[in-house]
Amino acid sequence: MLMPMLAEISGNLHVGLAALGAALGVGFIGMKASEAVGRNPGAATKILVQSILAIAFAEAIVFYALFLVKSGAPTP
Repeated sequence: MLMPMLAEISGNLHVGLAALGAALGVGFIGMKASEAVGRNPGAATKILVQSILAIAFAEAIVFYALFLVKSGAPTP
């Protein structure tokens, strides 16, 4: 009885940490992208494309964590 409860808490903790890491990553990407556009406004389009790709990859971490937690959890 204790082990499934600990496994569920551990899984939720991993998803929470993945979401926190993704949120921090998206924030840093946005910060550095706006800083880069401020330094070189002519490259705004290239910077925008690269930052959108990086944000998508950072957000994918949360979906990977959700998938791993849900696929590993036994269904009652």
